Amino acid sequence: MQSLGSTGRPAGRGISMRMGSAGMAVMLVVFLVAVVFAANENDVVGWLVVIISLGWLLVFSFVVFSLRSAARRAAVKINEAHRSGMGSAGGQDARVFDEATLVRDRKLDHSFKIVQVQVGVVREYLGSDEAMVERALETIEITSHNARSMMKGNDDGPVEGTVVD
Repeated sequence: MQSLGSTGRPAGRGISMRMGSAGMAVMLVVFLVAVVFAANENDVVGWLVVIISLGWLLVFSFVVFSLRSAARRAAVKINEAHRSGMGSAGGQDARVFDEATLVRDRKLDHSFKIVQVQVGVVREYLGSDEAMVERALETIEITSHNARSMMKGNDDGPVEGTVVD
């Protein structure tokens, strides 16, 4: 849980909010100074400076308020994603995979490919070469045992035997 600062906001956040507020204050001061000088001088150039500074103040205000609202919406979505754990955020599933899971998935994929190849061997040599079929079935059995032990997390070790490619 985060500690709250003196402003009631979470500590470590809000620096961009303070920078936006400081920038807004500077732009407002520039505008007010331009208005005061233009009123004192009653000069066309002074009033042009007022109009330009007002335009910059409006642009700056739009940017600051747009960014603040976008940041609030993003914070709400992030908080919802944190609360829901690994649920969906923004319509997409947010999943976290560690490297061990990825390695296991690759090994399982390889095991399934081996089984597919050996099924082809069995089909090809069925009825003509019983020894080849027997070796292919043994390979399927070994590969299946190893894959199941990976999925269950058993540490029985791999089954020993001859693997036929």
